[in-house]
Amino acid sequence: MKFALFVGCNIPARVPHYERAARAVLAELGVELVDNRRFNCCGYPLRNIDMQTATLFAARNLALAEQEGLDVLTLCQCCFGSLKKAAHLLANDAALKAQADRFLAQRGLAYEGKTQVKHLLSLLHKDIGAAAIKDKLKTPFKNLKIAAHYGCHVLRPSDVMQFDDPVSPRVLDELVALTGAKSVDWSQKLECCGAPLMGVNDALSKKLTAGKLADARSAGADYLSVACPWCQIQFDTVQKRMEAEGLTDADLPSILYPQLLGLAMGLSEEALGLSGNEKEIRGVNAFIAQ
Repeated sequence: MKFALFVGCNIPARVPHYERAARAVLAELGVELVDNRRFNCCGYPLRNIDMQTATLFAARNLALAEQEGLDVLTLCQCCFGSLKKAAHLLANDAALKAQADRFLAQRGLAYEGKTQVKHLLSLLHKDIGAAAIKDKLKTPFKNLKIAAHYGCHVLRPSDVMQFDDPVSPRVLDELVALTGAKSVDWSQKLECCGAPLMGVNDALSKKLTAGKLADARSAGADYLSVACPWCQIQFDTVQKRMEAEGLTDADLPSILYPQLLGLAMGLSEEALGLSGNEKEIRGVNAFIAQ
């Protein structure tokens, strides 16, 4: 199994431990990742300003992967959403496709719609599957309770993303369960983490985050688990800032899903980049089944 890894802009700059953990876990599962240094921004930052330019940015990435005969694997939900949306638009808007063809031809590229875009979670859940993952588990958890947070961009619009049921998703819950942990029910599971509002309305952003943290903690969670860099920053870096400001006392660390899975596989904390988490993932070894 071989993919062109699209890490985007945010992960290398602010959450490099997400990429580190994902690479470690996927190597154990026999997935080969190809790095393409010609990839550009996915287009997401331009989406609400100039959708046409955002789509052309994404089209170039899709064409580069198609040139190598590879599907694209994303870790970031914004990148996943941008690339999936672009592929959908190019398949259904003839005028936009013609414009993209001209844009790509000027750069020695072409896009015929052969390249698929996958998110890390869908790769693990649908392509690799439960049996192959269970076969790699060495130190599964026991009595560990996880609040699974899906984020927004993998779920909606559901007809384009084709990731999971947007109202009652199960992919992340089932992946959490594979590690031996229990995915708890919590009422704010599908609410926004607050990250999109940071820098626009910080007070509201932190209010949303505080509400989610309190709800997950009251549901009995020991940790949150996410697979989105923006959500991780909000629940990790921003939560720590909020604690200093007296805006939350939930004290609920957030662990990236590949870190959680990697620990259940017996991979070291160093290999999974746990030192990169702002809030310490403390005491997790106490939940490993003996």
